[in-house]
Order: sequence, then C-alpha cells, then structure tokens
Amino acid sequence: MNNSSFARYRAEWWDSATSARRDILAGMVGTFALIPEVIAFSFVAGIDPEVGLFASFVIGIVIAFAGGRPAMISGAAGSVALVAAALVHAHGLPYLLAATLLAGVFQIVFGLLKLDVLMRFVSRSVRTGFVNALAILIFSAQVPQMLDVTWHTYALIAAGLAIIYLAPRITTAIPSPLICIVALTAINMAFPMPVHTVADLGRLPATLPSLTWPGVPMAWETLRIVMPYALAMAAVGLLESMMTASVVDDLTETSSSKARECTGLGLANLAAGLFGGIAGCGMIGQTVGNVRYGGRGRLSTLVAGVFLLVVMVPLRPWVAQVPVAALVAIMIMVSISTFSWGSIRDLARHPKVSGVVMVATVLVTVATHDLAAGVAVGVLLSGVFFAFKVTRMMEVRDSYDAASDTRTYVVTGQVFFASADIFADRFDLRDDARRVRIDLTASHLWDVTAVGALEDVVSKMRHHGIAVELIGLNQASAILVDRLAPAIS
Repeated sequence: MNNSSFARYRAEWWDSATSARRDILAGMVGTFALIPEVIAFSFVAGIDPEVGLFASFVIGIVIAFAGGRPAMISGAAGSVALVAAALVHAHGLPYLLAATLLAGVFQIVFGLLKLDVLMRFVSRSVRTGFVNALAILIFSAQVPQMLDVTWHTYALIAAGLAIIYLAPRITTAIPSPLICIVALTAINMAFPMPVHTVADLGRLPATLPSLTWPGVPMAWETLRIVMPYALAMAAVGLLESMMTASVVDDLTETSSSKARECTGLGLANLAAGLFGGIAGCGMIGQTVGNVRYGGRGRLSTLVAGVFLLVVMVPLRPWVAQVPVAALVAIMIMVSISTFSWGSIRDLARHPKVSGVVMVATVLVTVATHDLAAGVAVGVLLSGVFFAFKVTRMMEVRDSYDAASDTRTYVVTGQVFFASADIFADRFDLRDDARRVRIDLTASHLWDVTAVGALEDVVSKMRHHGIAVELIGLNQASAILVDRLAPAIS
C-alpha cells in the first residue's frame, strides 16, 4: 500500500471527532436493523438464529478492515439463505459451514482476478429496479409482524414513525431511529403491553462464538456435494455486495474498490465459516439505513458488528425487551427512503426500453424474492435491447458509376452477430456491375459472425464473376479478417 492509499485508508477510519461520533451512532442503529432480518433469514436457511447472528458479527468485523466500500454493512442475508436452505435440509449444518468456506475462497479468487469489471454490464435501469425491488421486499418483510396483533402494536409503530420523522427537527445529535428504539422500549417496560419483543423472534446467543472446523469427511464426495452450493452462494453474495456498493457510491457521491470488496467479502465468509456461521454479503437495507443515519466511514461498519455481539450477549436481557414494533417502524422508514420515487416519474420521460428493464427487474425480484434473479433478467433484457438498437443503426447504401461499371456499397455502423444477417441481405449477389467496391470506412467488424457474413458476400460475388474490392477496413477489423478469412483480404 503506497502513501496515498494508506492516507485514504486512514481517512476512511478517522476523519474528525464529529464524523466518528456519527459513525458510532449510525452503526449502533444499524445493529438493531440487523437483528430481525438476520433471525428471519436464519429460519429461512433452517439454522438456529445464533448461527446467523454469529456470522453477521464476524463478517461485520472482517469486512470493516478488508472491504472496499466504507459505511457498508454486511451480514447473513436472505438471498444466500435461500441458496443454503436446500443444502442444510439435505445434509445438515456441517456441510453448510464447509460450503461457506469454499464460497469464501471463490470470492477471494474473483476479487484477485478483478472480475468486478462485469458490473459494467449492469445498466442504471437495472440498478434502479434493484433498489426499488429491495424497498418493496423490505416493506413486505414487515407485514407478518403487523398481522394478528393487537392495536398496541399499531400504536407503537405509529409512535415510532412519528419519532423517526419528527425528532430530527429537534436534534440531529442522536439518530432518530436510536431514539425510537430507546423510547418505545422504555414505554413498553413502564407500561407492559401485549406486543411482540425481540425475545419472541428466536433464541438469542448466550455465549461468544468459538473457532471450529466443519465436521465433514475430507473426501471428494464432500466436495461434490458442497461445490454447487458454494458457487451459488459466492455468486449471489458477490452480486448483492457489488450492487449495494454501487448504491452507496451514488448516495455518498464517492467511489469504491469493487475488487477489494469482493476479496474482503471472501475473507469475511472464510472467517464466518471458521466460527460456525453462514455465508453473508452486503445488506442493502441496513447499509442504506446506515448511510441515512450519517454513517460514512469504516468505523460505522465495525461498530455494527461489534455492537451486535455486545447487544446479543452482555445486554441480552435488555435487548430481549425491545418491541418488534420499533424495528418495524425503522425498516418502514428505510423502505420509504430506499425507493426511488423519481423513477415513477421517469417512466414517462425516459425511453420505453429503460422503463421495461426497470419494471421487469422489480417484478422478477419481488415475485421470486431473489435479488440475483431480478438483476440477471434486467441485464439480459438490457443486452437484448442494446443489440436491437445497434442493429437498427447499421445500414448499407449503394451507388452505381456507369463510366467504370462499378457499384459501391458504403457500410455504416457495427457489424456483429445480431446485425450480420441484415448486413448480408443488403448486397445483390448477382449484381450486373462488373466491379463492386465495399467501403467499410464507417463500420467495424466485431466478431467471427461478422467476418463470416462478409466472407460469404465476397466469395459468392466472385463466384459469379464480379471483381470485389474491400476498402476502409480499420486496423482491428483488418486483423480479424486476415486471421479468419485471409482469402478475401
């Protein structure tokens, strides 16, 4: 690490006393936002809540030091839990821990190879759809906590939202969600009400996590079982983490190292597996909340992890009494602030294909509850629409010079697999002209399909006795033609 990189890394930890205080308080609030979601995802994966909570604690600490995106909170997330559930049900927790270790290795290799450049293929429309879908999923995850409950729960949720939105008008020294948690807990302790508390969400850890090794046979059969799940967990985790990092980049108007985030996530998951936890990734809801509360540096990430353990073990009796209504109120606020409300207006202003990509990403994600599936569909649609757009921009114009009996075809645009057939159809292979000149000055040949189409056109014309001349090939296209179709050069 050179001097400038070290100075930047140090600034990500400590900028000023004011920013440090803001990071600490934001991280503490982020911890409370983690608890219900991690416990819920643990149930989805078929594991005890303490497994998810221990993993979130370990991941939070490691990613604070090794990650590439300051202020980003990572932990046991729902998409990874969905992938892990089948493995747990079929083979048990030890195999999940082994898959977690292997997923960490895959992610480290991904980061070291700098394959994060693949994120460049994710369009803005897909990112907007990702964020909007996440906001909907965050809100829908709170609905079960509002069903079959007494009116006291609704009253506490309303009070919590009032505190969250009105408290900043009085003071911004303490994040309003933290005030909400303390105030509603105090009310519930002073005036006991029939409402759910954190203790009702599942068994909380009573001891510190300890170093362990998965109790699985060291054999090829074990590798065969865990490999597919490890690859899926690694891919989903990387996708969500890089998407989350991109969202934070936009919110904070700063840049981050996606390759380092991938490597850091791999190290964090290795550590999580060694301490008996499930693999995790960036948690966009908690991360956006952390940023909204004022978190900007690595200290907020570290505090979220450390405070989770402090809350879960020494302060367990107190945390158990926090009303779930307080956490619901916080997550409703996060979902409202996460949703890109301007994107609804943009549907009428932006090109229709952009709107289709955004809406498709939202619908698929909400329908499957799988953020990776939504992003995959969005990226696929973006690629298809782009290919159609580029295809329409390719054209071939012809002109005839009677004096020299020469027909000239001027090709403009990009010739590749999607436009190669259209390109070939524009030529009259039985032209009456004695000579044909194909001007490629304003075009570019991208792949073997494009070169093959050009070769077919030239070969068939020459077969019919037409003298064909190619002019204007740029250097890259000429190299491709010389290598794949030297006979027509």
